[in-house]
Amino acid sequence: MNFKDFHDQTDPILICNVWDVNSAKIAEQLNFQAIGTSSGAIATMLGYPDGEKISFDELLYIVTRIRKKTTIALTVDLESGYSRDAFEIVEHIKKLEQLGVIGINIEDSIVRAKRVIMTRLDFAKLLDKICTRLIQSNIKTFINVRTDTFLLGLPNAVSETLVRANTYQESGAHGIFVPCIEKEEDIETVVKNIDIPLNVMCMPKLPKFEILKSLGVKRISMGNFIFNKISVNLKKKLVTIQNDKSFKNLFENL
Repeated sequence: MNFKDFHDQTDPILICNVWDVNSAKIAEQLNFQAIGTSSGAIATMLGYPDGEKISFDELLYIVTRIRKKTTIALTVDLESGYSRDAFEIVEHIKKLEQLGVIGINIEDSIVRAKRVIMTRLDFAKLLDKICTRLIQSNIKTFINVRTDTFLLGLPNAVSETLVRANTYQESGAHGIFVPCIEKEEDIETVVKNIDIPLNVMCMPKLPKFEILKSLGVKRISMGNFIFNKISVNLKKKLVTIQNDKSFKNLFENL
């Protein structure tokens, strides 16, 4: 199945976000349709803060190991491309495509001292160059563009999202990812006013999947929240071992 077809299903595709071979294999065993790397989880696993602090080569190593040990559809979080140059970003996408990666996320914000969103037109120009070169190279990777309008709390986030989504579609985006959007009315407004699939992300007040389906959402992802929860539970378990001075708790409820 072409990755675009996953976004044409009646039910939204649920992406299981992973960070290593083990998490990817578990997702495959549980029959998820697709997995996606979490840049935040991978960065934390490697000892970096989030926001393109790892190198592309480090990301490529992790993706290579995941791809070698799983057959499930794989999309990769490319953050802002690990470059500001369209040609180099295309080369990164080509290397991922050669591994069998069928989709990427690329975002319209950049982390410097803090995360800042690019102007709509500047990012659209970059995206257009990327997508044009991919077409010329017959690379059919699904380009899921993340816009950080809600994540960064921009004023008039809904209207800004719509303007950016439609501009990015014209530049070649196949889907639009809006992390931190939660309200049903906001999600419905976005879906009704764009012509490409909407991807939403795990959030505390995100509606249940059936509601998201009724609103027209086509893709749901987890971000780094599963990884974060596992890390919290690990710390709790280690504290229990220290306090109990015993491993007994490890073998309860197995």
